[in-house]
Amino acid sequence: MLSIQHISKQFGPVKALNDVSFEVPNGQILGLIGQNGAGKSTTFHSILNFIAYDGTISWQGHALSPADFDTIGYLPEERSLMTKLTIEQQIIYLARLKNQSAKVIRPQIDDWLERFAVKGTRKSRINDLSKGNQQKVQLICTLIHHPKLLILDEPFSGLDPVNADLLKQAILRARDDGAAIIFSSHDMENVSALCDQLVMLRKGEMVLHGTLNDVRNQFGKTELYVTTDWSATRLATLPAVNHVDVRQPGQYLLHLTDPAAGPTIFAELTQGHYIEEFSQQPPTLDEIFRLKVGEDHA
Repeated sequence: MLSIQHISKQFGPVKALNDVSFEVPNGQILGLIGQNGAGKSTTFHSILNFIAYDGTISWQGHALSPADFDTIGYLPEERSLMTKLTIEQQIIYLARLKNQSAKVIRPQIDDWLERFAVKGTRKSRINDLSKGNQQKVQLICTLIHHPKLLILDEPFSGLDPVNADLLKQAILRARDDGAAIIFSSHDMENVSALCDQLVMLRKGEMVLHGTLNDVRNQFGKTELYVTTDWSATRLATLPAVNHVDVRQPGQYLLHLTDPAAGPTIFAELTQGHYIEEFSQQPPTLDEIFRLKVGEDHA
């Protein structure tokens, strides 16, 4: 288990992290979200001991040792490969930095290239690959030594939906193999789909922490999805309706100021008759993100 306890970091007058604490158990995935500059990369750099920090970071109950760092897979936000090398040379070079034998890594390369649908062979040079295929090679470099702790900084950036799905499957496979995984993303759909828990940072402080359901339920069931022949104007007159979004003709999202108004709205909208859709839910993670970020501008 990765344990982060009360870490803080200051760069001159800027407090990049302020008393941040969370844990990532083995076999679980944590999503780290927040605006640019919220402290996500600083958290990763603290875990990796790239920077000095205040607080305590431990792995499996002890301070991270040099041997532990060999079991970490890290994908930085700024991608970088040595473009004159072949795919095989690049993968083996980075694996050797993790004290992995070329004899162990080399037989795995073709399987990983196929798994990520890389358009190239092990003898292809990095600079002959498209940017998307270069990114997939870097992902392979991050994963091929089967890390026990996986740190991914914006791993989905620049990936199309097909390749993003390949990465999701790789992340889930690593989780099922027992790895503790932490990744950052601006795509709340990926966080919702993959994460056992999430942490939201804002200006270096932790403002949300918990499972997706726990976080969403903190905000109450203020989103009401309905399918009806009522107009948006008429729906806006219902009790506690703040505003109405038109999803499709006849399909609406009602934003409520009071979740308790749901039964009253149901009774008035249906008047005892069948209605195709009436679903009252907490805000989506995407909406919560916009809400919390918007507090900075309130």
